[in-house]
Amino acid sequence: MPKPSRRKILIVLHQEQSSPGRVGHVLNEAGFDLDVRRPPLGDALPGTLDDHAGAVVFGGPMSANDTDEFVKRETDWLAVPLRENRPLLGICLGAQMMANHLGGQVRGHDDELVEIGWYPLRATPEGAKLFHWPEMVYQFHREGFSLPRDATLLATAEHYPNQAFRYGEHAWGVQFHAELTRVMMQRWVVHGAHRFVLPGAQPGRDHLGGRMIWDVHLRRWLGEFLGTVFGKPDAS
Repeated sequence: MPKPSRRKILIVLHQEQSSPGRVGHVLNEAGFDLDVRRPPLGDALPGTLDDHAGAVVFGGPMSANDTDEFVKRETDWLAVPLRENRPLLGICLGAQMMANHLGGQVRGHDDELVEIGWYPLRATPEGAKLFHWPEMVYQFHREGFSLPRDATLLATAEHYPNQAFRYGEHAWGVQFHAELTRVMMQRWVVHGAHRFVLPGAQPGRDHLGGRMIWDVHLRRWLGEFLGTVFGKPDAS
């Protein structure tokens, strides 16, 4: 019996209008198909990733600590890719769910500071061995996560020190957003404008202005990063 091809990447989104953005573009260009699921809208998650090359769990406006049924179900589901040692990437909320699943904590800053806009990023020695990281990254969050036990910290920042980690060989979490296209960022700036008054947040004009300066480096990093996480599609 022929071995099934694992060319699909499971894409987990959290709103009806959400998009995998540049992550989807890069994966498509690399030869992967996208299997999009939206658990808050009732989509089921697979009991195995035997038919997938990996999974990406994206961000959303909810908290990883929310009591909604889908949040618990999705957090528990992370046991599937972790147990099967499939490539797994969590972005913002996805990374926070992973931290919770692995025994870490998700909480806000002690001084109620947020990261909404462009902020400096520093690679750790372990992270610098893997990639050339961008100096500035785009953020849109009010909570961060503690580093799960046995995870390796790859990148850090001033107010939220845990910005990227690796767990085992194939699980990765990042707090910041490299997936935003220009259209996506414009939409976030419009719909998220009420958050720009929060402590530490930047005004909307700085979001789009910063993109003109720093996005090219963030986009380059994303391509290299996704290539490391997911490799090439299984041609068998």
